[in-house]
Amino acid sequence: MTPFSRTGAGRRSIATAICGALAAGGLAAAGVTALEPEAASASSHREAPLISGTPQYDNTDVYAFVSPDKPDTTTIVANWIPFEEPAGGPNFFTFAEDAQYDLRIDSNGDAKEDLLFRYTFKTRTKNDKTFLYNTGPVESLDDPDLNITQTYDLELIKLRDLKAVSKTKVADDVPVAPSNVGKASMPDYNTLRKQAIHKLAGGAQTFAGQADDPFFLDLRVFDLLYGGNLSEVGNDTLKGYNVNTIALQVPNSFITQSHDQPVVGIWSTTQRKNAQGYFAQVSRLGNPLVNEVVNPLKDKDKFNASAPRDDAQFLKNVTNPELPKLIEAIYKIPAPAEPRNDLVDVFLKGVKDLNQPPHVTPSEQLRLNTSIKPAAEPKRLGVLDGDNAGFPNGRRLTDDVIDASLQVVEGELLGAKNDLGDAVDKNDKKFEKAFPYVALPTEGSRGPLAKGVDGGNDVRSQLGDALQPAGAQGSDDMRLIAASAGAGAGGIVLIGAALMWWRRMRNRAY
Repeated sequence: MTPFSRTGAGRRSIATAICGALAAGGLAAAGVTALEPEAASASSHREAPLISGTPQYDNTDVYAFVSPDKPDTTTIVANWIPFEEPAGGPNFFTFAEDAQYDLRIDSNGDAKEDLLFRYTFKTRTKNDKTFLYNTGPVESLDDPDLNITQTYDLELIKLRDLKAVSKTKVADDVPVAPSNVGKASMPDYNTLRKQAIHKLAGGAQTFAGQADDPFFLDLRVFDLLYGGNLSEVGNDTLKGYNVNTIALQVPNSFITQSHDQPVVGIWSTTQRKNAQGYFAQVSRLGNPLVNEVVNPLKDKDKFNASAPRDDAQFLKNVTNPELPKLIEAIYKIPAPAEPRNDLVDVFLKGVKDLNQPPHVTPSEQLRLNTSIKPAAEPKRLGVLDGDNAGFPNGRRLTDDVIDASLQVVEGELLGAKNDLGDAVDKNDKKFEKAFPYVALPTEGSRGPLAKGVDGGNDVRSQLGDALQPAGAQGSDDMRLIAASAGAGAGGIVLIGAALMWWRRMRNRAY
């Protein structure tokens, strides 16, 4: 038996007015539970005081969906490190070495994890006498010019009543796809992505590396809650930013309790080693925006350190949410009567006859019915538009969680039909059609090219000549400088510095 085998068988004008107030957070308090959350997964970027200061440990999103090209498997995607600026060198973005990045699965609905997939990372530096992330063009993950590299181990832990009954290392020293420095440094990043996909026993596979942030929304909510110019709504706040992604694809039969009970609950956590040498949980994410907007400041750090089985302590935040009152005061949209028991049912149990497991113990998890096959033509509003393979039954990368949640918050499920939304209907980059599905990260070398450069992979070889004035004297000297500096990234830096120095000297001479 392999480690991955297991027995057991409308109104757009109103939308413009409300979406700002609900876009990034509205689905929360008024709706996080109304999100039909049991399957949703949205943004949790910088949502709590402590975790906002330690982005390496900050889990931003969780996605779970039946794999479109392999419907007998489930894919889980979890992201960390919000708002990665692609050009954020020379120290680019790595997973923390003193952390445990966990994907947790509840197979029977009792609010306790039955399976735990744990990722731990190691960092290696080939040359510590340079400031460079890469010392030349990187063409493979084992390229000697990739100066900073990471690898990870993957451990599978099976539990019963929260006690580990087995631990199996299913992957060892797997390479991580690096940060996308730019076209000169990484002329074919797609090859690096493919090399980072690692096959596991039993038809499973895993990936870790940088990716485009797949969550799309207008995040101006925190300004619009005080009123504002709503004409700006529709800007994808996360466009151009990257995240660090962990993706895992496993057979449905391995993570479900049985053929008759195909619903699983999924959430992720980050544990960080403390001063005493013990690991303490510092981040948790299942449903969207729960901690970001539903929980008040006094509970945010507590929630990040808690487990689903203890979620009763946060019940009042759901039954008496703050956000609907703010929306009513600002935008004159009546808040539903409290207590919001309707939200409790959806938020903590899953949607009945869709993704609610039998004998469920109420708890905040992302729930997925793995028996529902992928849609041939996915609809961005998921279940609200008749597509039961999408949100809130898990969350696909293309699901428009914001619009669907806004409509639910304003009574779509209660018969109040509407077409609310934030006017951001899709991600800025196309997703891949095969595992790990996330879009390639935006490269650091964006922006206008030097005169004479055609934008191809020959940027590094053309840069020296392109920056020189046509017919400039001293070109032989420049070629000598370029030759001595080398053709790599370090060489480019020296070439640029030398060219600027030479130009200053030449201007002074004339």
